[in-house]
Amino acid sequence: MTMTGLSHEQTQTSLPYIGSLTKPLESKLIASFSKDPNEIYRAQVFRAKVFNLTEISHDKDPFDDICLHLIVKDSLSNSIVGYSRIITSDLVSSPDEFYSASEFDIAPIIKPNYRYMEIGRTSVDPNYRSGAVIGLIWSQIGQYMNEHRIDYLMGCASISMQDGGAKAIAVINYLRESHFTDSSSRTTPKIPLPQFDINIDGKQHVPALLKTYLRMGAKVCGEAFLDQHFNVADVVILLAKEDIKPRYLRHFS
Repeated sequence: MTMTGLSHEQTQTSLPYIGSLTKPLESKLIASFSKDPNEIYRAQVFRAKVFNLTEISHDKDPFDDICLHLIVKDSLSNSIVGYSRIITSDLVSSPDEFYSASEFDIAPIIKPNYRYMEIGRTSVDPNYRSGAVIGLIWSQIGQYMNEHRIDYLMGCASISMQDGGAKAIAVINYLRESHFTDSSSRTTPKIPLPQFDINIDGKQHVPALLKTYLRMGAKVCGEAFLDQHFNVADVVILLAKEDIKPRYLRHFS
């Protein structure tokens, strides 16, 4: 996914003339952290819709009660069009309370006296996937990392298994070749994704968000977790702030 330099408010589209107005209204995207319970609930409904969780009305788990909710809205419709939730070292009493720790043993990647930011549940409305929404999300994440002196960005990146898992296995096989951390910094999945030799080019099926992490300089911390609830394979990504590639540093300035 291509990143672009974006301001806090990003012009997205212009609407036709309305009533007696002589000038079209501009729709702007606005990103901010929210503590409003009603807005957070709307974001959980949005997450369920984007993740196609048809059996529930809203996507909520215990981590929602401690995390920061980063929400992107369209200023004209007031609709939520993007979201990411953030858990930092300041919000948990031990690394076991990060979301990643519910799926992996993450002890090998947690260094004493370093500050971590975990991002997750990142979602974008299909009608707003031009790059503007994810750019605003990254701008806010970058600003927060700077202000709070975060050393490492981490999180679970998901790979769809809608095809039964063949492409996910192929993607993991590809990542294993050139994008894994060294053996001393590997997480262990609590429910491992089966490993098979698949005659599929996994590089062609790396999800857009995971591809962005890799382009930024992130590494994948080992084998995947089989998330049967969301029907995805999850991997832990880890990115040291000092390793962020120059083209993405504008989001962190």
